[in-house]
Order: sequence, then C-alpha cells, then structure tokens
Amino acid sequence: MVVNLTQIEKFKIKLGISDNSQDDLLNLYLDDAKETILGLTNLSSIPDKLLSTQVELALIYYNKQGIEGQTSHSEGGISRNFEDMPKSMLKKIKASRKLPR
Repeated sequence: MVVNLTQIEKFKIKLGISDNSQDDLLNLYLDDAKETILGLTNLSSIPDKLLSTQVELALIYYNKQGIEGQTSHSEGGISRNFEDMPKSMLKKIKASRKLPR
C-alpha cells in the first residue's frame, strides 16, 4: 500500500511519469482541480476524503489537453464523447458541500 505521497506524486504514478519535467503543468492541473472542488463545495480546503478526487479530476483535465472545448470527436470510424466530469465524481464532491448560511 502506497501512503504519505504528495498529490503530485500520486498524479505522476497514475500517468506513469517518473521525472520532474512536467511538474509545473501537473501542478497547474492539480490547482485547477482544487479550485473546481472548492467552488462546488464552498469549502476553504479540500477534505481528506476528496484528495483522490482531486487527482482524478486533474487526470481528466490532463487527458483533455489539446481537445479543450470539444464534446465529441470522430476520426477513422472511431467516435469519442467527452464529459467535463463524471456524474459519480460530481455526486461525491457535492456530498461534501458546505451550504451557505
């Protein structure tokens, strides 16, 4: 079991990256994911139970490089549809939402 890894270390393991050449870009995606989660939850920090969700959301952002704004793509008889965030992920994030007073 892998424990005590930083968010970027977890992200790099999922991507199969072993060097530091993309750290700036990866940190930007982690920051974007963090801002998305904080915006949806009205919290000031990410709860521990959503740290893995931050990495998963950053992974989605990373994989959408170069196709930002597309909702679908067809090439060579292969069609792909893209969603911003899986409904299951959105549900998990919203379950941690702090309601405004």
